[in-house]
Amino acid sequence: MSVRTAFLFPGQGAQTPHFLRDLPEHEAVREVFAEAEQTLGLHPNELDSVVALQSTVGVQLAIFIAGVAYSRVLAARDACPDAVAGLSVGAFAAAVTSGALGFSDALRLVRVRADSMEESYGRGRGGGYGMIAVLGLREMDVRSVVERIGGSSTEPVYVASVNSPTEIVLAGSDLALAAAADAAAAMGARSRRLCVSVPSHGALLESVSVRLRAAMSEVRLNRPRIPYISNTRARALYDGNEIAEDLVLNVSRTVRWHESVTLLYESGARVFIEVPPGHTLTTLVRGAFPEARASAAAEAGLDSIVHVIRSR
Repeated sequence: MSVRTAFLFPGQGAQTPHFLRDLPEHEAVREVFAEAEQTLGLHPNELDSVVALQSTVGVQLAIFIAGVAYSRVLAARDACPDAVAGLSVGAFAAAVTSGALGFSDALRLVRVRADSMEESYGRGRGGGYGMIAVLGLREMDVRSVVERIGGSSTEPVYVASVNSPTEIVLAGSDLALAAAADAAAAMGARSRRLCVSVPSHGALLESVSVRLRAAMSEVRLNRPRIPYISNTRARALYDGNEIAEDLVLNVSRTVRWHESVTLLYESGARVFIEVPPGHTLTTLVRGAFPEARASAAAEAGLDSIVHVIRSR
């Protein structure tokens, strides 16, 4: 695999109110919105209001639509990636951009995914759940915190994502996360609550994978045109069936994001473009590989992003 430019697609937590309205005024965006409205029965602008973003469903659908729309704007400007990777629900936008999965099919799958997550662990359903980022400890130390807390069937906690060598995300119940944050603080780390109300990327969401697999059985995936990087396996996938299985399981497996970005860098990527919304993935790339050029489309103008890609 030889890569010069990689597109990174963010997951839940990157959203801000009305971020879809910040996408470029472009025919590609209008076409994506029209197809989304036909598939979902509502206009995408109904998904990113302050109220709508309180729902996991609105957040995931809006983030997915934004990722596909922006990547198609870049494609129309002849600014295309050599590989793609997506964090959590961002994997679906990555799969569409790679050519492995159709947009409407992916929309329906994301809705099944988000509906299932919200039905299982939405606020008010048997207590609060969520995710925190622990900053300043390595994975081994964070796992020792999890082991000391122990967790339980009623107050679980587990490692959900390894974003960088010293940024580890935990998921679980609010009480268990608070205990983990206190234990991490005693070791000199700090914690930050993520804007996510479900305990993603672990055993608690295995039932979501089961429902997603049933929905995926009705969808055909193709061989991708460009490498698709699995965010849980940290390897390039070139087979449609493998990508389908990866999309099914990524909600219930630990994300190995740092390893995924490292794979891209070691494969030659020196330009990383984070599609809207957010800039967290850009910050992670800059911290891990300062000699690479990482740009967040949410912070830079379209012309600037196109220039970065074309001048690679």
